[in-house]
Amino acid sequence: MTRGQTKAAPPSGCPIHFDPLAEDQLLDPYPLYDRMREEAPVFWSDPQQLFVVTRYDDVLAVLRDHRVFSSHNSVRSSLAPPAPEVAAVLATGHSLSPTLTDSDEPVHGRLRGLVNRAFTHQRVAEMEEPVRAAANGLIDAFYADAEADVIDQFGWSLPITAISLILGLEGAEAERLHTWSYHWLKLLQATDSVEEQVGYAGSVVEMQRFFIDQLEQREREPRDDLMTVLLQSGRQLDPPVEIVEAMRIPMNLIIAGHVTVTRAIGNSVALLIDRPEEQARLRDELEGTIEELLRLESPAQGLFRTALEDAVVGGVEIPAGSRLMVHFAAANRDPEQFECPAEIRPEREGLMRHLAFGKGIHVCVGAPLARLELRIALPLLFQRLPSLRYAEPRVAVRDDVFFARGYRHLRVAWDR
Repeated sequence: MTRGQTKAAPPSGCPIHFDPLAEDQLLDPYPLYDRMREEAPVFWSDPQQLFVVTRYDDVLAVLRDHRVFSSHNSVRSSLAPPAPEVAAVLATGHSLSPTLTDSDEPVHGRLRGLVNRAFTHQRVAEMEEPVRAAANGLIDAFYADAEADVIDQFGWSLPITAISLILGLEGAEAERLHTWSYHWLKLLQATDSVEEQVGYAGSVVEMQRFFIDQLEQREREPRDDLMTVLLQSGRQLDPPVEIVEAMRIPMNLIIAGHVTVTRAIGNSVALLIDRPEEQARLRDELEGTIEELLRLESPAQGLFRTALEDAVVGGVEIPAGSRLMVHFAAANRDPEQFECPAEIRPEREGLMRHLAFGKGIHVCVGAPLARLELRIALPLLFQRLPSLRYAEPRVAVRDDVFFARGYRHLRVAWDR
C-alpha cells in the first residue's frame, strides 16, 4: 500500500451491485468477486457505506497495517446505533467489546498474550482423541438413518464440543452456547426485525452472565481448564484482569471457534460432493486439501477496518474515518496469487498464503484447533458414509450472514 493522490479507474460496463444477502450472491458470489477484482478492486459500496477491498495484495496490506487501519467494530457490518428496545436489553449486561477480534493495541496484545498462555499447541494436540471420539459418536447417532442434515446433526455440534472441552464446560451446555453464538452474529449484522434483535440481545446478555458465573466458580475452585489458566494469568498482569474483561475471552473463543468450523465443514462437504474425483485427496493429501477447501470457500468472507488517517489502497483514496471491508474470499481467488484459483490443488506453491484465518496481529488464534477438527471430521464423514451425496429432494440452504459463508441446512444421504 502506498500513499498519494492516485485514484483507481471506475469500473467498466454495468455497475457492481454488492449485496452479500441477495439470493444470487448467497448462491454463488464468485463471478461477482471476479468482476470486483478485475474492474474495481477497491470500490465504494453505497448501501453499506464502506469501501470493499478485493485483491490479495491490497487486503494483506490493510490487515498488516494495524496502525492506520483500526480493528474496532471489525465484525459489525453497520455502525448504526441499535433500536432503543435493543439498547435497553443490552444495557442490562456489559459492553460487547473489546474482544480479541475487535481491539487495537495495546488492548489486543494484553488479551492475545493471555490466550496464548492458555491456548497452547500441547493443549490443542491433546484434543485429537476427544474430537475423534465426539465425531464418531455424532455419526453413530444418525448412521442408520441413511440421511441427515450435516449441519444440524454434525456441523455445529463437533466444534462446539471441542471448544467447550478446552474451556472446561459440560457438554449439556452445547445447544445453548450454539444458539447464543448465532444470535450474537445476527445482532451484529442488525438486518432482522427489531423484535428479533431484542431476542438476540437477550441471548447475548444471558451468555455474558453464564461466563461470568463460570469464571467466578473457577476463582473459588480452580480447575484444569483454559478458563482457569486465563484467570490465573490475568491476575498477574498490571493492572490485573477483572472478571468482566476475562468473560469476553471465552465468549469470543466460543463464537469464533465454532461458527467458523461449522461453516467450513458444510462448505467442504458440498465442495467435495460436487467434485467426487477430489474426494481421494482426503486420504492422500489431507492437510493440503484442507487448506484449499478453506481458501475456496472461506467461512469468513471478510471483516471490517476503519481508517484512522487518510490513506491510499489499491490506488483509491481512503479518507480518515472511512470503513473498509477487507474481502478474504475475493482475495483467496485472486489469480495473481493462486494459479487456477477455482481448482483444488493441494500441491500448489504458497498453499498457506490464503486468508481464511486472516493475517497480521489478528490472525485467528483458534486456527490450529480448527484445522485439527477439519482433519478429523472430513475424512470420517466420507469414509463412514459411503457414496455421500445430496439427499433428494435437495436441501442446501445458505445462511444469511453478511460477512460469512456457510450453510444453515445441508441434507445428505449415503449407502448404509
